[in-house]
Amino acid sequence: MKPFVILSCVLTMAALATCQGAPERDYVPNSETAIAITEAVLIPVFGKKQTESERPYSATLKGGVWTVTGTLRCADGKPQGAALPTCVGGVAEVQISKKDARIILMGHGK
Repeated sequence: MKPFVILSCVLTMAALATCQGAPERDYVPNSETAIAITEAVLIPVFGKKQTESERPYSATLKGGVWTVTGTLRCADGKPQGAALPTCVGGVAEVQISKKDARIILMGHGK
């Protein structure tokens, strides 16, 4: 009976050790990673030329979600800013989960 109890304890401990799974981690730890993922998912959908034309991308983190947006450029190629008038058009926006790198939202304004 004693060997059976020992074997049962060993098997139970082994099962518990394997059920714990991998430790949680943030797969998108910083803005650089969020931007790299954004460009990687935008290129197949909107094309390399369009995706690169919206550089630089900016990334903000709120509530465990990275929101990455492109830069709107006016007809003269300059980015929209305080000194420039409002430009017509839109930019890409991608939301990415910091925890697991899941794409939550991907779209492009007009």
